[in-house]
Amino acid sequence: MTDPTTLDVNVDLNIQEILLVASNHDIPKLRLLIRDNAQTGNPANVKDPETGFTPLHAAIAACEDDSEENNGAGAANGEGQEQEQEKVKQAGLETVRFLLQEGAIWNDLDLNDETPGCLARRLGLGEIYETIVDAGVRAELLLNRLDGYEPLIEEEDEDEEDNEEQPEQQEGETKEETTADDQDEAVPELVEATTAVTTDADAEVTNTNYLNSNLTFQNDRLLDADQNGVMMAWESDIMSRSAKNLLPTPNLRVLNIGHGMGIIDTFFQEQSPSSHHIVEAHPDVLAEMKHKGWHEKPGVTIHEGKWSEVLPALAQEGVTFDAIYYDTFAESYADFKEFFSEQVIGILEEGGRWGFFNGMGADRQISYDVYQKVVEMDLFEAGYDVEWEEIPVPKLEGEWSGVKRAYWVVDNYRLPLCKFME
Repeated sequence: MTDPTTLDVNVDLNIQEILLVASNHDIPKLRLLIRDNAQTGNPANVKDPETGFTPLHAAIAACEDDSEENNGAGAANGEGQEQEQEKVKQAGLETVRFLLQEGAIWNDLDLNDETPGCLARRLGLGEIYETIVDAGVRAELLLNRLDGYEPLIEEEDEDEEDNEEQPEQQEGETKEETTADDQDEAVPELVEATTAVTTDADAEVTNTNYLNSNLTFQNDRLLDADQNGVMMAWESDIMSRSAKNLLPTPNLRVLNIGHGMGIIDTFFQEQSPSSHHIVEAHPDVLAEMKHKGWHEKPGVTIHEGKWSEVLPALAQEGVTFDAIYYDTFAESYADFKEFFSEQVIGILEEGGRWGFFNGMGADRQISYDVYQKVVEMDLFEAGYDVEWEEIPVPKLEGEWSGVKRAYWVVDNYRLPLCKFME
């Protein structure tokens, strides 16, 4: 009988060999190891049990510049070392491209909580970083497309009935022809799905749960029942700039979706709009708005309910706006895409502007970069031009005390300003 301990050792050796070859940037050997490996799963995504490194991590880590450690070798060797380092980086880039083509996961985490892109960025490997960003964009675009479909699976009893009613093989029909037809019928069709897939980091943070939760209002934050940050005061500079971009002159008509703490609505008021509509669905926020007298402010109209129900009604009534802002909580990217693809066109004036709180993927720089490109492509497809303005974000270390998860860690906020294409 085979010793199971030996099997475990062999599996570990296979993993270590793949990681070693990846770190050596030996693509021909790596190709053989990946394509000839019979283990379960894609060998391009094996992991070192001690570091969590995947082949992508290993290939990138091997590009780290160790020239500082070799400074004692003398200045004469400096140019040669620099040329050698460039060769290593180029080989690493080609290895990363190969691994991505083989199905390596672009955002797999090691035990240091770093994706391959995080590692490349930390090591200053700009070209490799951008290559992984592009891979992430391709993956997210594909997933977003697939989220709109689900396999059509026939009921088992219907299959049995079909089998019973299947006519006997006709004379002259070959077995191969019958098998081919059966295989074609067995391929599941794709139909549009009605259920959106959330992109929030925590699966339990859904819009339905949020709307049913009790909120806590504090001076500098709004928290849900699970201590998730719904809105925080540090966002004020971002909101102020957004309000001024959307309402550059007085007497414009503005719609805000998602009141929260009322930060951007307060800044909208300072821009003296002729009318100011607010869509808010959470009962606690609506109660707080009434307590603060928002329903009594001149020109303010509050719509109680979800934007998906309110906006079509406004469009049917012929109500339009010069500016729109979107800042909801715990909604999916599919919801957001539905908003700008289907709803904005019916209520935004020609020449109008709209924006949104750009926080997708902001808990990791590479995710933020990936989603900016994904959004940009989807906005273009929906008929919008978008301009981005970078705003430095202050250090937020002390802001997250008492908050379940830091939803912002990137250095700069990219403020979007969207308009219809001319």
